[in-house]
Amino acid sequence: MDNERSREIRRAVMENYATIAEEQKSGAGCCCSCGSPTKSDVVAQQLGYTDEELAALPPGANLGLGCGNPKAMAALRPGEVVLDLGSGAGIDCFLAAAEVGAVGRVIGVDMTHEMLAKARENARKVRADNVEFRLGEIEYLPVADQAVDVIISNCVVNLSPDKARVFKEAFRVLKPGGRLAISDVVATAELPQSVQQDLKAHASCISGAAFIKDLEGWLRSAGFANIRIEPKQESREFIKDWAPGSKVEDFVVSATIEATKPNVRKCC
Repeated sequence: MDNERSREIRRAVMENYATIAEEQKSGAGCCCSCGSPTKSDVVAQQLGYTDEELAALPPGANLGLGCGNPKAMAALRPGEVVLDLGSGAGIDCFLAAAEVGAVGRVIGVDMTHEMLAKARENARKVRADNVEFRLGEIEYLPVADQAVDVIISNCVVNLSPDKARVFKEAFRVLKPGGRLAISDVVATAELPQSVQQDLKAHASCISGAAFIKDLEGWLRSAGFANIRIEPKQESREFIKDWAPGSKVEDFVVSATIEATKPNVRKCC
């Protein structure tokens, strides 16, 4: 992918999620729909979040975004350091913080200023002292080498124009033995050329979906082992609502993506 196209994709993604954050702030977004539960709660339940998890979140953390629940497969333990790629308003960070406890730590990284401001505001609301949010791109993580135990992410890697670099960065910041547990969309068929070129479709987690074999190759090249990618066919039911009438559910599906960084030990 050429540099100009990468810049166009990045701009489209930033503008889309900045708009979502601002609409939520003003009360115009889907997460502020009237009634109980809210529209964002219904979406989150479709993605695998429980009523208990949603009730534990600060108001405004759930924007009704994503394609799964990465914490559900991450098997987080007290004291671990967790990194969330593309943390948005913080939903997965706050849920992870409850799992790792006060002795653990959660770092959220997002490139959108508006989302970052919303996440930090949410953290202040609940005094989440073990959570911090950093401005940065997932291709160039503002995190030290071998600093985290677990990486989670929810439908964000597909937005990157350089997924191979995202996985290299993920490998770099993970400790030996660290794990990757993310939800994302994968391609099950070749998207029409018009959809591939549609920046709005890319920012909506559609045209950036990669085939499983490509994701496996990038993960392996980065150094990951125990790679497991499991498509969720039932996700087509909510994916069809992303672009009604377009039949996008025939081309992409949600999947769980898991891998580990080998625990290399020196013999002497």
